Amino acid sequence: MTASNELLARLSSRLKMRHLTLLQLIAQHGSLTRVAEYMATSQPAVTHALAELEAMFGAPLFLRSARGMTPTALGEVALTRSRSMLKDLGHWVCDMESAGVGRAAHLHVGVIPFIPGRLLAAAIARTRPQDRSITVTIHEGTSDHLLELLRGHELDCVIGRTSAILSMDGLVHEVLYQQEPRLVAHRRLATRLGRSPLSWPQLAQLDWVLGQRDTPMREQITDFFLRSGVTPPAPIVESLSAKVIGELIAANERAVSIVPADVAEELARLVGVGVTAHRFGWTLPPVTLFRRAEESLREADAVFAQALREVCKPAT
Repeated sequence: MTASNELLARLSSRLKMRHLTLLQLIAQHGSLTRVAEYMATSQPAVTHALAELEAMFGAPLFLRSARGMTPTALGEVALTRSRSMLKDLGHWVCDMESAGVGRAAHLHVGVIPFIPGRLLAAAIARTRPQDRSITVTIHEGTSDHLLELLRGHELDCVIGRTSAILSMDGLVHEVLYQQEPRLVAHRRLATRLGRSPLSWPQLAQLDWVLGQRDTPMREQITDFFLRSGVTPPAPIVESLSAKVIGELIAANERAVSIVPADVAEELARLVGVGVTAHRFGWTLPPVTLFRRAEESLREADAVFAQALREVCKPAT
């Protein structure tokens, strides 16, 4: 039997969930004494449990020093994997609860801010395998942050944007559709702007409300100003919320922003911003579905992915 097979046999027969929790607690508290206090048990019991773990792996998982306990290289691997397994256990509980009330499964979906709510609602409405709908928890954030959560098994999938700056390690992706940018403004300002060709120097003097910096869409807007020979404007507000951006623009007669066309239409309907008819001649980084590469799809994941393809197809 090879060394890897021997390690697999030991972990399969002896590893328990309490060992995974212990790993996380030691990394969090840095002291077996504090871990014992937190768990309301004795230090010898905690020491014995750690000894069991290190015997399974055949090497130390933590270095002991006067400053506390720090993970070894092997300990870092064990911490990462144990954290993912504990997250999966939590998702398992959510799936069991969903099944108990007649739902197919529960999905944790990461979504970047500039995705229209109607698209998500339409996709979720289509997820009804065998007349049992899927329940979903939406987690909002930037693509890079959400992909880290996906790698850590905190999310089942992410609807984000592809970008050359994003790491795709351990992930697979599928482009869903392209979004064109639109200039949105206070209604009266949008009417004035729509009467003539866009002047980038004049636009730079207005009150800009934009998404978070260091995101693919924000970088593309900055690049467009630079290619027009104009210093990009400093936004008066940065926000991850498309609705907040819309509310701020609707309340300020000098406010403008650039958002995806389908989001612009939604903001016009919900908060009353104006959308100009100007076209920019470029598209935003595509909206993309990301998943972990090493996993086979559950039925719920596959159904949700297919629903997304169907609702995104007209936009494509």
